[in-house]
Amino acid sequence: MPELPEVETTKAGIAPHIQDQKISKLDVRQPKLRWPIPEELSTLVKNQTVLDVRRRAKYLLIDIGSEKTGKLKGTIIIHLGMSGSLRVIEGKAPAPEKHEHFDICLNNGITLRFTDPRRFGACVWQAAGDDSNLLDHLGPEPLSDDFNHDYIFAKSRKRTSAIKTFIMDQKNVVGVGNIYASESLFMSGVSPKKAAGKVSKQKYAQLTDSIKLVLEKAIADGGTTLKDFVGSDGKPGYFAQQLRVYGRVGLPCITCETPIKQITQGQRSTFYCPKCQK
Repeated sequence: MPELPEVETTKAGIAPHIQDQKISKLDVRQPKLRWPIPEELSTLVKNQTVLDVRRRAKYLLIDIGSEKTGKLKGTIIIHLGMSGSLRVIEGKAPAPEKHEHFDICLNNGITLRFTDPRRFGACVWQAAGDDSNLLDHLGPEPLSDDFNHDYIFAKSRKRTSAIKTFIMDQKNVVGVGNIYASESLFMSGVSPKKAAGKVSKQKYAQLTDSIKLVLEKAIADGGTTLKDFVGSDGKPGYFAQQLRVYGRVGLPCITCETPIKQITQGQRSTFYCPKCQK
């Protein structure tokens, strides 16, 4: 599943090709994704300009508006879901295949093509000034100053849920997906099974630093290689080569050589070292 680093990598990959470009058409072939693609979206964005390309949590935000005035008309919000990807196609686009659900075509000859075999992704419209924003419930960005040990320690008090589940809750902090949660907890020496409210402030300081380091490294390396994820250029990321616990069940811990264990938390696989993580 594409996580924050994969979405950030995708944003960085597509932005130079679509920024400040005018949309000639939006070609929707399969509107039935996680939420239906609005019928009027093709009309709303036609002949409008891409003013900015942003990321919030695991969502890609493509701001659309007037080239002359720079006034925002609205935002195309895209989520890659479990298996989605965006690919930049230069020149004449090949005929779409089965799971290639929509194209954003630009006047510069670029086509931005969305592929999603499982159809858990999304493409919705947020009009400028609309207060009903589906992003309102989200917590702070993990690489921002707002995410720090004081904040997360205060947030965790009296919480009985496991720390791994707690840091994966998008209301507490966004974008710490399954892989990166396991890796960050290992780096900070915290057991994924420990109750969030029982983790000390000192450990939260280590954990917030670890989350930032792991995500920054993953972004620099192009995301995590998963069978469903490819970058905007069609090439996979490389962070999987650096994983210390995730996917290494039964293999020796790189620190103490104790076999890595695997458990299930919230229907997700968790990997950890029972000796290094307390």
